[in-house]
Amino acid sequence: MNIWLVMLLGGALTFGMRLSFIYLFGRFEIPVMVKRALRFVPPAVLSAIIAPGLFMPDNTLDLSLSNVHLMAGVVAILVAWRTKNTLLTIIAGMITLLALR
Repeated sequence: MNIWLVMLLGGALTFGMRLSFIYLFGRFEIPVMVKRALRFVPPAVLSAIIAPGLFMPDNTLDLSLSNVHLMAGVVAILVAWRTKNTLLTIIAGMITLLALR
């Protein structure tokens, strides 16, 4: 019962926080500097999520060629840069990771 309560409360809090931003941004004019700064939030968050998995797969910094996560990430970055296709990037990265393992 506690787990369900925590899940429902967490979902309600997350929904409330997101709704408050949508509501506030719909009612007030956002300064241009804030709009410009908010463009960089998604790449920063995505980098913060992905970088530790690529550079520290075993909780230690590993920049060697034996780091299969880093090598698969490099392949995925090259595919993304070349094709601009998200699905192809994910597939190429996963296939590379599986092949190197």
